[in-house]
Amino acid sequence: MSGGLLVAGTTSDAGKSVVTAGICRWLARQGVKVAPFKGQNMSLNSFVTREGAEIGRAQAMQAQACRLEPTALMNPVLLKPGGERSSQVVLLGRPVGELSARGYHGGRQQQLLGTVLDCLAELRATHDAVICEGAGSPAEINLRRTDIVNMGIARTAGLPVLVVGDIDRGGVFASFFGTVALLSRGDQELIAGFLVNKFRGDVSLLEPGLEMLHGLTGRHTYGVLPFRHGLGIDEEDGLRVSLRGTVRESAVAPPVGEEVLRVAVCAVPLMSNFTDVDALAAEPGVVVRFVDRPEELADADLVVLPGTRGTVRALQWLRERGLAEAVVRRAAEGRPVLGICGGFQMLGEHIEDDVESRQGHVDGLGVLPVRVRFARGKTLARPSGEALGAPVEGYEIHHGVADVLGGEPFLGGCRSGRTWGTHWHGALESDAFRRAFLREVAAAAGRRFVPAPDTSFAALREEQLDLLGDLIEQHADTDALWRLIESGAPQGLPFIPPGAPA
Repeated sequence: MSGGLLVAGTTSDAGKSVVTAGICRWLARQGVKVAPFKGQNMSLNSFVTREGAEIGRAQAMQAQACRLEPTALMNPVLLKPGGERSSQVVLLGRPVGELSARGYHGGRQQQLLGTVLDCLAELRATHDAVICEGAGSPAEINLRRTDIVNMGIARTAGLPVLVVGDIDRGGVFASFFGTVALLSRGDQELIAGFLVNKFRGDVSLLEPGLEMLHGLTGRHTYGVLPFRHGLGIDEEDGLRVSLRGTVRESAVAPPVGEEVLRVAVCAVPLMSNFTDVDALAAEPGVVVRFVDRPEELADADLVVLPGTRGTVRALQWLRERGLAEAVVRRAAEGRPVLGICGGFQMLGEHIEDDVESRQGHVDGLGVLPVRVRFARGKTLARPSGEALGAPVEGYEIHHGVADVLGGEPFLGGCRSGRTWGTHWHGALESDAFRRAFLREVAAAAGRRFVPAPDTSFAALREEQLDLLGDLIEQHADTDALWRLIESGAPQGLPFIPPGAPA
């Protein structure tokens, strides 16, 4: 078997990433040697592989679903937004420059098609099946000429396409029909069918619509996945969360001790790797909120300044909103603050940035004895060590080089009083270290909070991936899905002219 499938979506955030992971875990449990693939990913949440390559965090999660170590082959092109109009282009795990959207789609993207296809071919040659994830919608007809992640790669590689639609948003039937109808005849021939995601209620009420959709399109619906809370693991779009100032609050298991611990994460612009706090949210009795106002820090036991793709811009945002003053005041009062990557850099004395913002010398918050200089080369590493008496490992992704001038050493950064700063992402996923850190935070905050002694973040992640596999196994037509993956591009499906039957 050398099969493949492209999981596309009617929209961004339709569920492509988790459906891809679910199919991967289902296949892996059947003994299939399966790998994930996304030719081009736009995300501020990234990960560093063992060989030191930067890829999208979602593809690292999908590799885990396959029970594989992630590699750069799984996400050859990663775009990291630096604002509304430009992104850093990461090719095979290494940054190769900044491009505007017009510059990228105007020629550079098409030049990368050969690299993308070579990576896919290598994965297909060494695995029984490769489950590919698309980006946005395959019906983005304004970008079809230069497409290397949706129908462009499906057509060149001969992949069947499964279109996922989020019915919780509404309009899923129109989205399915319209997606197919907008495509050219050659692209339509690859659309095998549909998968309904996030359905609430009695499936029998949906069946008449699915029958009508089959009559209109000639395409099969491969399953209806029910809505499940808490399965949005390793989300891609930190940009959307931060720029809109939305507040996301975690579901909280009852605490082991007498009180809960409240964590406020400043939703800075261009927030990256906000998945760092997932391990905190997984702890019973820890409440994690994303905030954008200073008054929301008042009752927080820990304030986190997360990573960001624009450190200087985020620092300006903190000052404009009054959050900078609130953070400095907290630190002076000995109330816990944790800065991760860009957040760590903002807590320092000053920043020299002629790379990202190109604003030169910028004063930091002055909480930690650290001076930061932005280098053109990017640090990509997988460090490990010990802190707070516990083993810990993480990964680094940053241009900023920190000169630590004092304080106590802490995960390659430093600690001063109750303020900690580090470039290490993922450190809180180390269970013993996380528990030791939370005990210090609770003591400083005067909370009668006790970390659960047996919370394993790795085990919880495995449980989530198994739940995704269960969704596919229990609610998708797995026999039809298996045949589709094994046999390749569908044949003989009808063409739907745009504007066809009302």
